Amino acid sequence: MACLPGFNWVFLSALLHAVAPWGAHRPDRPRQCDAPKSQSDMNSFLWRVKRAPPHPPSYLFGTIHVPYTRVWDFIPDRSKQAFHSSRNVFFELDLTDPLTISKLTNCQLLPHGESLQTLLPRDLYRRLKRHLDYVKHMMPYWMTSDQRGRGLYADYLFNAIAGNWERKRPVWVMLMINSLTEWDVRSRGTPVLDLYLAQEAERTGKTTGAVERVEEQCHPLNGLNFSQ
Repeated sequence: MACLPGFNWVFLSALLHAVAPWGAHRPDRPRQCDAPKSQSDMNSFLWRVKRAPPHPPSYLFGTIHVPYTRVWDFIPDRSKQAFHSSRNVFFELDLTDPLTISKLTNCQLLPHGESLQTLLPRDLYRRLKRHLDYVKHMMPYWMTSDQRGRGLYADYLFNAIAGNWERKRPVWVMLMINSLTEWDVRSRGTPVLDLYLAQEAERTGKTTGAVERVEEQCHPLNGLNFSQ
């Protein structure tokens, strides 16, 4: 596959679903959990959008929100070559922009004057609080020596993930709880694939941008009711 300079990359994100490799049901293809034996066994998750000459093609690349080190070795060379050759890269959101992060944080909060303690059933709220107390107690034991060597400490990390949790909307607390496992805590400090590629795009002088606004991500989740 030829990768022409000047083409665009746009990222698609999979938040909650694992995607089976292309051809996973074929007996001559590796199973999903097997390490690929060659480049041809790797799923590129890369789609090319052809345009009439002299315009170069554009590309769509499917990503997942996990530490990039977990998946980087399984991304085929043709996808990496497409990224490195491109001049313009557009992401779901601009995760390198402090304003984007601030908006994401604010959109998770309940309206002024409300708190989880008043919204959740008393027993559920108490279970949630006990669980977060347990996580805070265990976090120093879960963290790696490498994290501590980089100045990442348990109290700081807990507050970064779970700070102000009583003011968050229930759906965001659910997502927060899912990210407070021992494995996830040990992975903190390593950028997820989307952020890593955004940092690389900035480092190499590519033009970057976002295809969505924070509100377009937050409002559908914030509109969910308790039964949903």
